[in-house]
Amino acid sequence: MIGKLTGILAERNPPQVVVDCNGVGYEVDVPMSTFYNLPSAGERVSLLTHFVVREDAQILYGFGTAEERAAFRQLIKISGVGPRTALGLLSGMSVGELSQAVTLQEAGRLVKIPGIGKKTAERLLLELKGKLGAEIGAPAHAATDAQADILQALLALGYSDREAAAALKALPKDVAVGEGIKLALKALAK
Repeated sequence: MIGKLTGILAERNPPQVVVDCNGVGYEVDVPMSTFYNLPSAGERVSLLTHFVVREDAQILYGFGTAEERAAFRQLIKISGVGPRTALGLLSGMSVGELSQAVTLQEAGRLVKIPGIGKKTAERLLLELKGKLGAEIGAPAHAATDAQADILQALLALGYSDREAAAALKALPKDVAVGEGIKLALKALAK
């Protein structure tokens, strides 16, 4: 119903923000990854949203990127994972990290998120396999620890999964971590 909000950021109270759209203030719950990237109160903001209607509440969830919203929507389709759990998961790890955990089937990374137990983590990995992790093939092909470290560094620097994977493929197989990061950054700067 409500797919996007654009207006003035009126309040910031983690994990909730209020977006003033022409005099109407919308309370929006956002993951911490989105919250940290929001402008200061009083500045213009645009959030992609997902509207949840329950018997006892109507809640609007907001996201800074389409990837976050798509991941949220995939997560809430899973039995036993509600919007709060999905929001907590996206607050604890980026979409890229979640995709990598799904691709590599690393339940241990998911269990570190508050509210995610072993059974829920295993269900997430099973349900999301081929839906979320398939988008990035690079971690599964990271032949060495050095390549995995280079990939993590690029993701941490804010590059998308696809950009990082493309840069990693262009590197020599036996490159050291430091040199690999330099070469990847030069390739991405072009």
